Amino acid sequence: MEATWRWTAVTALAPIAWGTTYFVTHRFLPADYPLYGAAIRALPAGLLLLLVRRRLPSGSWWWRSLVLGALNMGAFFALVYLAAQTLPTSIASTVMATSPVVLMLFAWAALAERPRAAHLAGAVIGVLGVCLMLLTGPVAVDGRGVLASVAAMVMSSFGYVLAKKWSTGIDVFSLTSWQLIAGGLVLVPFAVAAEGAPPVLGAPATLAFGYVTVVATALAFAAWFTGLRRLSAGTVGLVGLLNPVTGVLLGTAIAGETLSVRQLGGLALVFLGVLLGQPVVMRLLARLPVTRLCACPAGTWPPGRRRRVIGGPPLERRGVRAR
Repeated sequence: MEATWRWTAVTALAPIAWGTTYFVTHRFLPADYPLYGAAIRALPAGLLLLLVRRRLPSGSWWWRSLVLGALNMGAFFALVYLAAQTLPTSIASTVMATSPVVLMLFAWAALAERPRAAHLAGAVIGVLGVCLMLLTGPVAVDGRGVLASVAAMVMSSFGYVLAKKWSTGIDVFSLTSWQLIAGGLVLVPFAVAAEGAPPVLGAPATLAFGYVTVVATALAFAAWFTGLRRLSAGTVGLVGLLNPVTGVLLGTAIAGETLSVRQLGGLALVFLGVLLGQPVVMRLLARLPVTRLCACPAGTWPPGRRRRVIGGPPLERRGVRAR
């Protein structure tokens, strides 16, 4: 039980760190360089983790790194950047909050991890909580941003499941570094072709990129893939709901605003959804007594009578005759 909570806490570092990137990106990073921004975020982070582990891909991992890097890092970073520039944060975060359901479905198809009722209930409750926190009324919606958000969510969910399926025998630092480097290298030629020369970075932008690269990318993705290895995809997906929660709390703290009753209710629902997906909570729910009626075999109970059993099978099935 203690080990499960420890791995959940490690996994939670990722969405919490990602939640801070909304503020950092909008406040300090250049707005007109999504491809360069994604490449600058991915490549140094991958090289940093490669220095830690000092292991290169071999065999099929050359093309696997390219596939995973494109899905989880390169295209994902660029699409998220585009969504952030064309959609209100509330809409973009709400679309991304549906990722636990998509992640469970991909895990069911690729890994035979059948989603449990608690996982599905947690996903529904968590998405409802995100909607209560972020959707405050009619807002302008850009179709391009919605498509970018949906594409980013689907691609990354599929990529995470592939990484979980393929990662047997590969340490987490190597797995993460190969993806980051491959994703960054894929982005560079597109950035040069579409955005020309790279942006000139001042001191604030350089420090912001340093934070995003080291904390919100290298450490965060290492924690995320550690969670995918130790926990089920459904549990990890629900932990990802802490991403929009972090964004809301950070924005509220910086702006000095007070959370409304509806937002507090949304926060409570998100935390409830995350808890429902934890293995310890699911085991506790499974142990709750269930009251049901059962018909006893002939000769062991008066004809026509039905008796109530609380939890477990009838007493006769446990070798005890009813009296």
